[in-house]
Amino acid sequence: MLIPRAAQMLQQAPLLALGTLDSQNRPWTTIWGGESGFSRPLGNSIIGIRTLVDRKYDPVVETLFRGNVDGEVVREEGKGRMVGGLTIDLESRKRVKLYGRMVAGAVSTVSGENEGGDRGQGEVQLVVRIEQSLGNCPKYLNKKTIHPAAALPTLLSDSPHLPPAALALLAKADLFFISSSNSSHDMDTNHRGGPPGFVRVLSNTAAGAVLIYPEYSGNRLYQTLGNLQITPRAGCVFPDFDTGDVLYVSGRTEILVGTEAAKLLPRSNLAVKITVDAGRYVARGLPLRGTPGDFSPYNPHVRLLAHERHTNVPTSDVASNTATLVAYTPLTPTISRLRFALTDPVTYAAGQWVALDVSAELDTGYSHMRDEDPRAINDDWLRTFSVSSAPAPRVDMESAEFEITIRRVGPVTEWLFREGARLEAKGRVGGAGLEVAVSGIGGDFRVRVPDPDGGEDGEVAVPFVAGGVGITPLLSQLPSLPLHRLRLFWTLHVSDFAFALDVLSRHSGLAPSTTLFLTGAQAELDASQEAALEKICKAGAACHRRRIVRGDLVGEGREGRALANTWYVCAGTRLRRELIEWLEGKEVVYEDFDF
Repeated sequence: MLIPRAAQMLQQAPLLALGTLDSQNRPWTTIWGGESGFSRPLGNSIIGIRTLVDRKYDPVVETLFRGNVDGEVVREEGKGRMVGGLTIDLESRKRVKLYGRMVAGAVSTVSGENEGGDRGQGEVQLVVRIEQSLGNCPKYLNKKTIHPAAALPTLLSDSPHLPPAALALLAKADLFFISSSNSSHDMDTNHRGGPPGFVRVLSNTAAGAVLIYPEYSGNRLYQTLGNLQITPRAGCVFPDFDTGDVLYVSGRTEILVGTEAAKLLPRSNLAVKITVDAGRYVARGLPLRGTPGDFSPYNPHVRLLAHERHTNVPTSDVASNTATLVAYTPLTPTISRLRFALTDPVTYAAGQWVALDVSAELDTGYSHMRDEDPRAINDDWLRTFSVSSAPAPRVDMESAEFEITIRRVGPVTEWLFREGARLEAKGRVGGAGLEVAVSGIGGDFRVRVPDPDGGEDGEVAVPFVAGGVGITPLLSQLPSLPLHRLRLFWTLHVSDFAFALDVLSRHSGLAPSTTLFLTGAQAELDASQEAALEKICKAGAACHRRRIVRGDLVGEGREGRALANTWYVCAGTRLRRELIEWLEGKEVVYEDFDF
């Protein structure tokens, strides 16, 4: 039946996503609306819809009205065709799902008087008898203010092979609507949302594109996934709220669980792959636009495809290994060095990372909602940290211990800091204390110094730009690098100066190759730190109390050497983007932990 909440939402919401099956039983989805009031309950669980649409290329309009766009009433016989629906208000993050059967409807032509004649806009009137309705939670709904606009459709592509404009839309899309069916018994239309680009393109050939998206933690009703398990087909619509462009796709689906999901989409436990066998990209096909607001606090980070990542996180490369904390050294209020001993020694190389699994300690199980920590419900509690200690002196030798130098920035590092400090205070570091599972060791972020006998390239200095703890991949390599051939540009906040002092004192030959940038309000240091900074500068380091700028990266290296064309970068997302822009024309090799 049409529950009261659904009846109220129909009258208030500015958007209604609708799905149906075409003559080949392929699901399609569309999005109608633009402002509230275009749909309403008529009584006895019957609803009426009256709104402007794209009457030329909207696949749901085409299917429901069989191509009749001259105002002729199309009346259903018998049970009527299935219609799935989702009435949704993105601004208030409210939504209600609907399912019913079409009773009757009509589409009439609307002339675009200000656009030089008929451009494809039509007015639809549709009556649906609702058989099911269900309220849904606000998770993953990114806020948008919706307003009406003219639909002036131009068909740019009618192929399962997606054109560049469609790929660009997918790269920025932070939501789509999906319809699925339980054979011919009922349908489901719902929303999928996340950070921009959460839908990834596995391939895009003439036979059709293959898309994949992660299924985040939901309400455990499995209405969409249940349908896809029984009838593995889906119809999706991707709206561009900025331009009014819209991508419609219909295709075969495959549900990927556990390792099958993680192989294609690392960090995912559940994903859906869609092999597109029919698609349409329509420019200005939407009768609405949207102004973006806040992203959902429940959105996880974008999960890149396995081949897109600079850092591939393993799931079981180091089987049954455990790391026990044996030393905890606070360096600044937010940076500490932790040394672990392994139950089974391993071989690792300088420039690699270790993946620690702390789910046994921090995973509290399923929650439908968790407003106090919204990202936790999709957290796999797997974190990757650069190994900051040098490996064993020979590549064939195993290491029984390793170090990580980390900043306290989230729940996992907060827990490591808290437990390390607690165990240190009790004198239990290295005893029966903190243990974490080691999920894997990998990566290859090695700084390669050209052979000194390699001609012109052998005379250059190798530049490395680090932001804060971004120096950690370099730390494990310093003992094996010719430091006079290295040019380090290191920017960090003044509150982390003790970290810089620790690094430069542990690696005495590094100062002459270092340019240090201290940022923060006046970059103030206490008397002892001022003395330490003066000592560093006397040792050969160049020190600046300001942000790094483009001009700092231009010119000759120390001792008259030019800088190599290959630059190594490990920094936060914003600084890394700036550096890549500044270093246009250079080869930039960077470590990426954006997840």
